[in-house]
Amino acid sequence: MKFAFTVAVIFALSACATVPDDARRELAPTGKLRVGVGVGAAPSSFWATKDPATGKPRGVTVNLGQALADRLGVPLELVVYPNSGEVTAAGPKGEWDVTFVPMDDERKKVIDFGPAYYLSTSTYMVRPGSPITTIAEVDRADVKVGGIANTTTARTAIATLKNARVISFRTVEEIVDKMKTGEIDAIALGRESLRGLAPQLPGARVLDGYFHATGTSVAVPKGKPAALAYVSRFIEEGKIDGTVRRALDGAGFADLAVAPPEKAK
Repeated sequence: MKFAFTVAVIFALSACATVPDDARRELAPTGKLRVGVGVGAAPSSFWATKDPATGKPRGVTVNLGQALADRLGVPLELVVYPNSGEVTAAGPKGEWDVTFVPMDDERKKVIDFGPAYYLSTSTYMVRPGSPITTIAEVDRADVKVGGIANTTTARTAIATLKNARVISFRTVEEIVDKMKTGEIDAIALGRESLRGLAPQLPGARVLDGYFHATGTSVAVPKGKPAALAYVSRFIEEGKIDGTVRRALDGAGFADLAVAPPEKAK
């Protein structure tokens, strides 16, 4: 009981802690916290989906954004994009204040990343009836792979597949339709996204292993050091106080592990 009371007090003090003025200015210049989110056909640590009842986005990134807005004491405003590439491109335009996306070197050129809250892997889903059983077998001249344009997964697929053809699409829905019509042989996405797509593609198979691994991380536009420091602390504290765990659980991902705390630099 004493331990539980102590933890509750710590959480309460953390929630009420004063937000540094420079962090507040950089994170909520409009008086709201604008969170860039990708909305697609299947949920993941990055992808949000539309709530069928309300039409509003729901998912891990929405949950984290709401928790951060609550910590700042400002309203949440979701800024919706069809993929992570467009989320990233919107950062330098000042369209959002914070986002949660897979980290890669190309994105580091235009946005600044904080810690990862989930470590994800990408693999392929092959069409129903496909003879392909391994990731290595995807790399054949007669194979067409669908990926989401300007995403870390698609970039890695393009870089690693020497014979198969990678075709880029703007949305997950387009890729699903192309597989249903037999126009592509495989889909390159994060494993949890592919798992979510499986009911839409009966007979399709998700291959074992992975061809890409990265952290899904908090990020802010460049030139906002106070914002980056604050959201980095928010994620690291969230791994300990249960904020990240609740964000995953609330989106239906109780089986996904929270990324381990990052070592102090």
